[in-house]
Amino acid sequence: MLESFLKFDRDLLIYLNNLGSDNWDPVWLLLTDKLAYLPFFVLIIYFLFKNFSTKELLFILLSIALLILFTDQFTNFIKDSFQRLRPCRDDSLNFLLRSINVRCGKFGFFSAHAANSMALSVFLYKLFYDFNFKILNYFLICWVLLFSYSRIYLGVHFPLDVIFGLFFGLVFGYCAYKLLNKFILFRTK
Repeated sequence: MLESFLKFDRDLLIYLNNLGSDNWDPVWLLLTDKLAYLPFFVLIIYFLFKNFSTKELLFILLSIALLILFTDQFTNFIKDSFQRLRPCRDDSLNFLLRSINVRCGKFGFFSAHAANSMALSVFLYKLFYDFNFKILNYFLICWVLLFSYSRIYLGVHFPLDVIFGLFFGLVFGYCAYKLLNKFILFRTK
């Protein structure tokens, strides 16, 4: 059963990856670049600065840093444990995937891009929910979905890598928010 599940994952990757075109490759390369979102992150810090006290802001920024650190290190631990080759490193897929010039690590299960972006998005979504920042929250959802899909489009992750990354990011982001809310935000008011 696991073998058929992995075959489906592989076939889905080949299908989704081959939907792309050379005209769209630069767009997806930009969407997968973390630095492209720097203005968005500056805007988020501005919203945090405007809506929280200095002490709360420091706890929130520290929580975000720890969340990303934890999520990233947990992802690396899982990657080293499972050692599932990325599609761009799998020789059996060389002629089945579109070749896009992108940096590709060795192991891909599960996607750190998906996990980190989902963890951050869930954390911020929950944080901004009470302030009714609907547009910002919608952008967070769109960002995480596009950012995660870009990993499949570029052929650096299988769909299951991304799905598991999104799931763990959701769990970590929600737990980080709950911890911050329980132990820090309520005590600083």
